[in-house]
Amino acid sequence: MSESRHLSVHIDRPAAEVYAWARDPANLPRWAAGLAAGIARVDGEWVADSPMGRVRVRMAPENAFGVLDHDVVLPDGPTVTNPLRVLPDGEGCEVVFTLRRQQGMDDAAFEADAAAVTADLATLKAVLER
Repeated sequence: MSESRHLSVHIDRPAAEVYAWARDPANLPRWAAGLAAGIARVDGEWVADSPMGRVRVRMAPENAFGVLDHDVVLPDGPTVTNPLRVLPDGEGCEVVFTLRRQQGMDDAAFEADAAAVTADLATLKAVLER
């Protein structure tokens, strides 16, 4: 069983709008620097230039529950599943990312991942509240 940390941000926009925008992988470079500096469709898959190298990003199917889970296939082959939710909260929403400690990850690397996700969520909020 791995250690998890739930990181969240409140966004003053309707959940459906946030979900629709964040669900589009083409928008990842605008808010998810920890995942994608650039992204393109290659042979039917989303391929991103990330701090980890070129990765493939696979989003959960569109759904009515705000689930934005996505798999990231790392350059050396392993797949990391990233739980992500958009939860209605009044007239706005809360976006919750579940960060999981990867096998062999030390405390410093886990904290660095948490900081990167927190920064990405803050950017998502800033972009969508403009």
